[in-house]
Amino acid sequence: MDTAFTTNTLPVPNATLYYEVRGAGPLLLISQSGEGDAGRSKDLADQLVTDYTVVTYDRRGLSRSTLDDPAQGVTLAEHADDVHRLLAELTSTPALMLGCSLGASIGLHVAVDHPGQISTLVAHEPVTPRLLPAEQRAHHEKELEHIQQVYRRDGLSAAFTLIADVLGIDPANQDTEPDLTPQPLNQQRISNFGFFIEHDFSAVIADTLDVAALKNAPTRIIPVTGRTTPRTVFDHKCAAALVDLVGAELQEFPGGHNGNTTHPRAYAAALCTVLTA
Repeated sequence: MDTAFTTNTLPVPNATLYYEVRGAGPLLLISQSGEGDAGRSKDLADQLVTDYTVVTYDRRGLSRSTLDDPAQGVTLAEHADDVHRLLAELTSTPALMLGCSLGASIGLHVAVDHPGQISTLVAHEPVTPRLLPAEQRAHHEKELEHIQQVYRRDGLSAAFTLIADVLGIDPANQDTEPDLTPQPLNQQRISNFGFFIEHDFSAVIADTLDVAALKNAPTRIIPVTGRTTPRTVFDHKCAAALVDLVGAELQEFPGGHNGNTTHPRAYAAALCTVLTA
């Protein structure tokens, strides 16, 4: 079976997107979490290429997806428009999408803003405070603002500690599968983290998602949480809030908030199961 690997770029408003295509079969777009670019999904994509045409990309502002004005910010609607344009470039039929964390938040926007373009969205712990009751929403938006302030004052290491706490990630107890592709904290990832905290956090805080519209979106939305994600943190709460909203069961996938990168083999098996159910 053809599992050719290609790379390309796509001009979009105020930016240029870098993307990768590998595999054969139905088109599956992966929108990565955090500072993750196309390469962050390699281990997961490698498990899927015999069944799917896997598309990964650098979100605008990360790595090879450059902004026309490097100082400009970003909105979740712009991220969703990027996905819309990328899918329109690659296929004329509804695609599958896996969104992890911020990627899931983007997927929810695509489902509402570009109805019918994705047939199924697997939404792993969307960082979407708008899904929550007003008091919880305000609390978690303030958490994100506080992380930004700490990042500006004390740097990335201090921000890491707070991000892990807010998302329920225990750096001291990270169970992983063996033989993962090394992901060193090099200068590019440091830069990506900076953009993520400064601009993507602001996009989440200023989100305009029409939550009520998700109920009638034609996209099949599958809420997912990590098996080891604490049930008290807001990313789990967001996934759970989708259950009643879209009338779907909450699925548990291997690992925690970053199970797609820590357990790519088991995660791919769980993903294939729900995509074909």
